[in-house]
Amino acid sequence: MSGNDSDHHVTLSGSPLRIADVVAVARAGRTVALADDTRAAMERSRAAVHEAIAEGRPVYGVSTGFGALADVAISPEDRAALQVNLLRSHAAGVGPPLPDDVVRAALLLRAQALARGYSGVRPIVVERLIDLLNARIHPVVPEQGSVGASGDLAPLAHLALPLIGEGQVRRRDEVLPAENALAEAGITPITLEAKEALALINGTQIITALLALAVADSERLLRAAEIAAAMSFEAIGGDPAALAAQVHQIRPHAGQVATAARMRNLLERDGTLPRPRRGAVQDAYTLRCIPQVIGPVRDALEHVRQAVEIEINAVTDNPLCFPDDTGVVSGGNFHGHPVALPADYLKVAIASLGTFTERRIASLVDPRSSRLPAFLVPEPGINSGFMIAQYVAASLASENKTLAHPASVDSIPTSADIEDFNSMGTTAARHLARVVANTETIVAIEVLCAAQALDLNEREPWGIGTQAAYRTVRAQIPFLERDGPPLHQLIETARDLIRSGTLQQAVDAALVQSPESATAQEIEEGGV
Repeated sequence: MSGNDSDHHVTLSGSPLRIADVVAVARAGRTVALADDTRAAMERSRAAVHEAIAEGRPVYGVSTGFGALADVAISPEDRAALQVNLLRSHAAGVGPPLPDDVVRAALLLRAQALARGYSGVRPIVVERLIDLLNARIHPVVPEQGSVGASGDLAPLAHLALPLIGEGQVRRRDEVLPAENALAEAGITPITLEAKEALALINGTQIITALLALAVADSERLLRAAEIAAAMSFEAIGGDPAALAAQVHQIRPHAGQVATAARMRNLLERDGTLPRPRRGAVQDAYTLRCIPQVIGPVRDALEHVRQAVEIEINAVTDNPLCFPDDTGVVSGGNFHGHPVALPADYLKVAIASLGTFTERRIASLVDPRSSRLPAFLVPEPGINSGFMIAQYVAASLASENKTLAHPASVDSIPTSADIEDFNSMGTTAARHLARVVANTETIVAIEVLCAAQALDLNEREPWGIGTQAAYRTVRAQIPFLERDGPPLHQLIETARDLIRSGTLQQAVDAALVQSPESATAQEIEEGGV
């Protein structure tokens, strides 16, 4: 991974981080180190702040108030209090706390931005952020309260309070005062100097943390969605002619071509694809148009990934320090629109994936389309089978449609209209996380229903990929002979197979072992 000096550290060295680095720190507990050469860059930008102060130049947030109070001069003797007051007043978030993985990602990204050496902070500030990460001291950050411009002010203030020994943190599943947690870990709170509190809270790191993790989750989800679609395709008896390479080569959107190749790969054995069922001239769209619908989700995800990998390495506070050029400059890099729009875009794409998947579930449980027993149970009537599983999928797909409303078009001015266009990117990113989770469950339901339908067809799947998927499901979830355990238990087990990557890894392993099959990575890289 980028920036790593070992299998156990992510090093902030000025080199770009990747989404994989963020996930490693946020979810795998990877520790973080600070390269020595970054300290020199931070010291130079800090010197630019001192120079501006010494020359008596007005600098926003150093010798002035904040927001609409930017014209209020702050005397030198009050500037230390200004920093503490900023954190205390801006820590006004509400709602349930963000998950620890999001908080860890935000700590990493804030440290990465400050370590670039354009923010005018001392190295000790970044070192303390890293100390929190490595000690697994996670600030309690309410999820609501950011408008996504002037950065994520409220949540980042909560993130920064523990550096001065204030606020609450979570450690070892216990919520306690930051002062106590720091003392227990042997970490000394710091006294913030001019500009440092502002540098800590003026940025897009909450939006970007949520979005980076959502991209990682969406990539895993997309692989599972293609597997589930292939299982349903084979269970219902779709016509593989619609997947032929020649069809997609004359409409060569990258995602469409890749998904068509992936579907052929999953369904193929010994160089042949399964036979379609008899009697159908054309399949329904949810079988025939899988590449044309899932493919654009691939394209959207790639676009968003590129935007996120720019943002996780960006400097997004204000003012910025250019010690070798213009000194201290006020700008607008804190504005969340460059990530708000991608969050909305991915949200719409994943919601459409969920709706598309739900329609195949409906086809599987309907005997008119599947030609199988109603609701995929051998004795329908006394048994309801997967009837309500489709209800659940429909409910989640409907909820996604509400959540997919673009937050970025709904600006509300703040701070006496001086901040007159806000991105609402944090709302977009929070809703995206819910859409991804909902769609993960919808795909899990399709996997369940498709495996049941394959059993009712009384034959194992033809495709090497679909067979591996079927066997992985059946290793943990038996055929539903009759209504038995509460269905939510089966849904949760299937969802865990997807969330853990177990299903996807089993399929990829089977394909790698097959000489005629391309791997998922080869498909992603255009090898198929």
